[in-house]
Amino acid sequence: MATQRVLDPVIDVTDQDFSQKVIEQSRTVPVVVDFWAPWCGPCRMIGPVLERLARSANGAWILAKLNVDHNPYTASRYGIQGIPAVKGFRDGRVVAEFVGAVPEPQIRRFLDQLVPSQADTLAAEAQRLEQAGKLAQAEAAYRQALHSDPNHPAALLGLGRVLFQTDRYDEALATWQRVPMGRPERAEAEGWIAKASFRREAVLNGGEIEARRRLAANPNDLDARLALAAAMSDKGSYREALEGLLEVVRRDRGQHRDRARRAMLSIFSLLGDDHPLTREYRPQLAMLLF
Repeated sequence: MATQRVLDPVIDVTDQDFSQKVIEQSRTVPVVVDFWAPWCGPCRMIGPVLERLARSANGAWILAKLNVDHNPYTASRYGIQGIPAVKGFRDGRVVAEFVGAVPEPQIRRFLDQLVPSQADTLAAEAQRLEQAGKLAQAEAAYRQALHSDPNHPAALLGLGRVLFQTDRYDEALATWQRVPMGRPERAEAEGWIAKASFRREAVLNGGEIEARRRLAANPNDLDARLALAAAMSDKGSYREALEGLLEVVRRDRGQHRDRARRAMLSIFSLLGDDHPLTREYRPQLAMLLF
């Protein structure tokens, strides 16, 4: 029985084949490029470490070695001024890099930025299932990703979306609150938090019809105005919601005013600073408050 030949994950590349072996290859598997030269002492220190890590990665990434003396075009194209220079390519572009003979732990952190983790892979599959409408399977995959990495931002964000779509608003809110601050996913999570809060309040108060009925019976019912604003926000009728909330701010100086203020700020966060409604209503709120 013939044995299958395993391809070496360490390759040499040149100016002529760089596009094919690095740029195109990185669209299917990450490629780490080691820009080096035979006379470079630090290159001889870091090269074997990169090669060992590549061969132990089981095909998770490829190491491409480029001799800058023999391939000046590519070295110039990527602005190589000092070696060793190491660049990580994914989807045809550089996504991580470092210069110099850095310690192995730093190299491993560099590789963590480049190579998708198990949680990354599971979260990506979960998002595909979510987009296909397979919510139960998506939820299971998101939870599996979070079992691997409890703080994975994309998995937390996605699980919250699935919970929201299946009417589990409290659990969705708690999940989005766990998205780490400072990550790009946090801004999207804040928008979803606002949406879920409005949805939950609208449901708890009987929805738009009940709020309008209460308000028609008593125009001074500020709780009804807040409930109607939540229902309108849930529907995406943000102008009517903002008008109603602004009226509550005008009429009250206590708890209802503070609830209306916080609801307006949530809508501004949801819409973004540059949205016309934000630019129109934020100054009006400020005038009433200050």
